[in-house]
Amino acid sequence: MTLIVPVVLCGGSGTRLWPLSRALQPKQLLALTGERTMLQETVLRAHDPSRYAPPIVICGEDHRFIVAEQLRQIGVVPEAIIVEPIGRNTAPAAGIVAAHLLSRAPDALMLVMPADHAITDPAAFQSAVTHGRAAADAGRLVTFGIEPTRPETGYGYLQRGNPIDGLPRCFALTRFVEKPPRATAEQFLADGDHLWNSGIFLFPVERFQQELTRHEPAVVAACEAALEDVVRDTTFLRLGEAFRDAPSCAIDTAVMERVADSAVVPVTMGWSDVGSWAALWEVRPKDAHGNAVAGEVIAIDVEGSLLRSEGPAIAAVGLRDVAVVATRDAVLVMAKDRGEDIRAIVQRFEQALQPRTHTIVQEPWGASEIVDRGDAFVVRRLTIHPGAEMPAPEGAHWVVVQGSGRVARHGRSVAVAAGNDVEPGDAFTQVVNDGTEPLVLVEVRTSV
Repeated sequence: MTLIVPVVLCGGSGTRLWPLSRALQPKQLLALTGERTMLQETVLRAHDPSRYAPPIVICGEDHRFIVAEQLRQIGVVPEAIIVEPIGRNTAPAAGIVAAHLLSRAPDALMLVMPADHAITDPAAFQSAVTHGRAAADAGRLVTFGIEPTRPETGYGYLQRGNPIDGLPRCFALTRFVEKPPRATAEQFLADGDHLWNSGIFLFPVERFQQELTRHEPAVVAACEAALEDVVRDTTFLRLGEAFRDAPSCAIDTAVMERVADSAVVPVTMGWSDVGSWAALWEVRPKDAHGNAVAGEVIAIDVEGSLLRSEGPAIAAVGLRDVAVVATRDAVLVMAKDRGEDIRAIVQRFEQALQPRTHTIVQEPWGASEIVDRGDAFVVRRLTIHPGAEMPAPEGAHWVVVQGSGRVARHGRSVAVAAGNDVEPGDAFTQVVNDGTEPLVLVEVRTSV
């Protein structure tokens, strides 16, 4: 039986969950709903070797090292990490994967999943994929619709038609509806024939490529040209600049709305796109007062709120239906239902030179965390993975606090271990962790 290829779309700027989510570390790369990041949860959701091939992950240049590290942490070796020179929406991203697979596995099925969705019932997800697979094996383009629980105006909708003969739990897909006004959403809920649009798809590779070529030939041309100039860079496939010429369009509008025999599988699986702090509050476990709490928090007479700290402690008293989110460099306090105003806040902070990332940055060799900084100095904690090499900047003074390794320059090598320090005058250009444990340094630079 042909395996399903998981295709994980890992783009996005992450503004709606600021300050935790930033442009250089958006929500899909954060642990929001559990101990693992949303990307890790998405990949593991489709990581059964009996059903799924190794995943293909698509991301941008800024996120590629974080993506690779997070896959390494969960022991998943991807078939490829495809790096886009620019984000062009979901249809070109899926088109790249289809073109990539056509020469390798033209009979494959591709399960296209956003990396930033939460699913609390994985068994229901697997059951829906099983039923969707029957339709995809029959040549249909399949999407998954979420059984609505409320008249939600923040989601798009799918209208299901008649059941498809011979395909249990599969229905004809009759139309897509953009985010509706409240009255329309209430009518959809009452009628019972509309589903939330999950943005998850299951496609036969050849059929999807045929339909994309028919309806959006410019997308296919740009994808094929980008693959002709692809550069393999260690674990990454870096697309050629021709990808920038692809029209920016979604799978829904580019293909699904134009295909007469597409199918939808209704499913109840605890799904959320986690598109706001209110949405995260809904999927998080809650205490007896309806509060979703994470981190160091003290709450007195607080109800129905989300309280989360990644840095300083939060003390909250006498609050109702609020979101309070603290990181090491920013604090958000807002009414829980005012998520639409986050973009304006982010714009103001960017104008004030608020960093696009957190104080911790993933690097090809490990991680760098800013501990302190001033006008003429910066102090960082550097963690170098086993087997990795870190280039050494000029003017850096290091103290080794954990592990062991070597500092080297032009063949000269000196062993270092916890308690050793390396002065900037030594002019080493490389730090090598040739051990089996992380090598941790504290770095002080004074020429910044």
